[in-house]
Amino acid sequence: MKEIRNSVIIALTIIITALILTNAYRNRNSSSNSIAVTGLGSKDFVSDLIVWSGYFVKRNLILKDAYAQLDSDRESIKSYLIGKGVKAENLVFSAVEIEKEYETTYEGERSKSVFVGYRLTQYVTIESNEVDKIEDVSRQVSELINTGVEFYSNTPQYYYTKLAELKIQMIAEATRDANERATKIAENADAQVGKLKDASMGVFQIVAQNSSEEYSWGGSFNTASKRKTASITVRLEYEVD
Repeated sequence: MKEIRNSVIIALTIIITALILTNAYRNRNSSSNSIAVTGLGSKDFVSDLIVWSGYFVKRNLILKDAYAQLDSDRESIKSYLIGKGVKAENLVFSAVEIEKEYETTYEGERSKSVFVGYRLTQYVTIESNEVDKIEDVSRQVSELINTGVEFYSNTPQYYYTKLAELKIQMIAEATRDANERATKIAENADAQVGKLKDASMGVFQIVAQNSSEEYSWGGSFNTASKRKTASITVRLEYEVD
């Protein structure tokens, strides 16, 4: 009986092993009968929204006088910008920032901080679809310095308000590109592209046109250039017949 039982166990072991190997072989063939390709979609575009800001400063020992001088500068800046064609409703002035300033003086080896006045700072921001006009203003605004206004201009930031629509177009382009690549590879292997097994989207990137700007694994989003190039990749996996 013991020998019969051992024989049965061995036989069952052989059968189970055979089934496992057969299933593994089938799965191997199933996984190998597929093709994965990556397609690229890219678009050049020109920004249709500009955000530009600058700030102006006034200093005075008396806070009240500093406020009055800052108010005067703000009116001068507003008049200047409106005179350049900027719409009044596009001008946004921030709250005033107040800072006490000190200087270090020395008496022998001893030093002490001496209050020298208040420093008041206020920002002005312009958000507009008139990109070229605001761009020109940002370059000419140094003219205010000649009027006695201590004004500092920041670099304009450029955006695109139709980015969602653009992204959809690029995904469609990347999908077509991937499908064409898969079809060509299959044809060269005397096969045909079958059903789509899997699809995934890669990272969305925006860089300056004709630049050596590096792509990022987390996605680049250039705001410093008016003319940009957006790109996206799509990975498709097809069955192959």
